Amino acid sequence: MISNEAMIWPMIAHAALVLALYVQLSRRRVAAVKAGRATVAQFRENLREPEESLFVHNNLKNQFELPMFFHIVCLALFAVDGDNIGTVVLAWLFVASRYVHAYIHVTTNRIRHRRPAFIAGVATLLGLWVWLAFWLALT
Repeated sequence: MISNEAMIWPMIAHAALVLALYVQLSRRRVAAVKAGRATVAQFRENLREPEESLFVHNNLKNQFELPMFFHIVCLALFAVDGDNIGTVVLAWLFVASRYVHAYIHVTTNRIRHRRPAFIAGVATLLGLWVWLAFWLALT
């Protein structure tokens, strides 16, 4: 038996990642402005991101693509009592894959390292959606 909120904690962990990325983006942008490599005005329309903050900016956008489906499936599983130890483990694996993906993206940005983390996240997300469909078909 899992606790009622077990499915919510991975969502909180992902939100923490997103908030940390916003802090990192702000720090890198401020540093770029202070170093004279960017101006405050260029962030008005954000047509040109400074090199030192570009990877963080791109990763932050990624956190509102695939993870949107993660939060929806977590809430759906929670709402229909379809969450269990397996779905909670999959949810944590998804979040772990996002942390790894984000770390690689904002540091080296090596595609050959980033891609496996992305694929792991897709696989765990697929597992969650398949389980939700299975659960709904059974009930």
